[in-house]
Amino acid sequence: MKRSELAFTLALVPLDLLSILAAAGAAFALRFHPYFTAMRPVIFNLQLSSFLAVALPVAILWLLVFAFAGLYKTHRVRIAVELSRILLASSTAMALVFAVTFFSRTLFDSRFLALASWLLAIVFVAIARLMVRGLQRSLLRFNIGTHRVAVIGKNPTADALVQEFNQNHRLGFRVVGRHETVTAALEKRLTDMARNDQLDEIILADPEASRKTRLALLSLSDAEHIGFLYTADLLSAAVGRALNHTYAGVPIIEVQKTPLDGWGAIYKRLFDVAGSLMLIILSSPIMLAAAIAIKLDSKGPILFSTVDKNMPSMRIGQHGKPFRYFKFRSMRPGTHAMRYHELADQDTRKGSPLVKIKNDPRVTRVGRFMRMFSIDELPEFFLVLAGRMSLVGPRPHLPEEVEHYRPEHRKVHTIKPGITGMAQISGRAELAFEEEVRLDTYYIEHWSPWLDLYILLKTPLVVLFRKGAS
Repeated sequence: MKRSELAFTLALVPLDLLSILAAAGAAFALRFHPYFTAMRPVIFNLQLSSFLAVALPVAILWLLVFAFAGLYKTHRVRIAVELSRILLASSTAMALVFAVTFFSRTLFDSRFLALASWLLAIVFVAIARLMVRGLQRSLLRFNIGTHRVAVIGKNPTADALVQEFNQNHRLGFRVVGRHETVTAALEKRLTDMARNDQLDEIILADPEASRKTRLALLSLSDAEHIGFLYTADLLSAAVGRALNHTYAGVPIIEVQKTPLDGWGAIYKRLFDVAGSLMLIILSSPIMLAAAIAIKLDSKGPILFSTVDKNMPSMRIGQHGKPFRYFKFRSMRPGTHAMRYHELADQDTRKGSPLVKIKNDPRVTRVGRFMRMFSIDELPEFFLVLAGRMSLVGPRPHLPEEVEHYRPEHRKVHTIKPGITGMAQISGRAELAFEEEVRLDTYYIEHWSPWLDLYILLKTPLVVLFRKGAS
């Protein structure tokens, strides 16, 4: 743990206290504002000093609830997780105040003050936390709080980590060494770097590393007081998603494939229905304009729903089952098979199951514009409404592409395919296929309502800046 991180964590306690007291003061000012007194006159006698005298012990209780909710842990969590914890912890703390205020009125007589203090405290604490995160990220530019790491491993996992750390400086990692294997010379070099304050953590990015290697690096990290992280193999990574059963006195661990089982699936379907209906209504003017433009620009149907020889356009959906697929037509009709013949030498994804033709000559003028802003995919909202797709999930691929999947790739069919997903907000067509599968697998294994919301909110930004559009 860096000293700057400890300092920021410690500073959160008085900052939260000041935010809660400021919320109480703001609520008091609002209650006596002419706008509110005109609607409902003040019928109680309460001075600001008396109110703050009550608010102080309430704020201290609030901080204790925050501590139990994990809001003062030293390791960082996603901003969505932190904000949700603030909401839940604030509601829990205020529930106690509501109980006293509403039933005994021993604190003060105004329910408005209690409600306003609660809502404003959530807002003030959240804003303060966001400001702290912004300050931390700003300091990373000056290498204050940056974790200097040595990455060990010769595989795509190590490549992905190094690339992510080098490109996304907001994560707070700076790669100071990349090594393929662990040797005696490397152990000495890492030891010297740690003793000269040039290394903070070691990351073993090789799930197949031997037990001897892992123990040696762990011992080195303990001796030199630096961090040690390692990428887990399949079974180790799945422990957090495990259910324990006992049959005939024998403990058996069941690995859950995704949180999208049971109530997760019910919630996601309800969210898809409501979201797709709203998006269909909002995007209907754009879809109407797109349909007219397609008809005026080139001969052929408005929708791409059939391939060559009038065969239905299909995609592979949940559990590997095919479904009828359609979107706005962006190519000249009857040119689907060219991707495997005349244009095969222009495939930018050779060596992977997918076929991508850059600067595809089959694309029409209107089609090129639609693809640039993903307008051609707007009719997929109807597929979401029909239950064939989801708003968020892995992209659906062609049956002939799925035929070339390796067994581990087929995990992306655990859930319904989506209009957008982790891959779409992380590079779109620029991503290698293996990286796309890795991101989709992460989504499947770590799904949450907050993750869906994050992806949906980030998608328009990616589309507008046309990152990775094909």
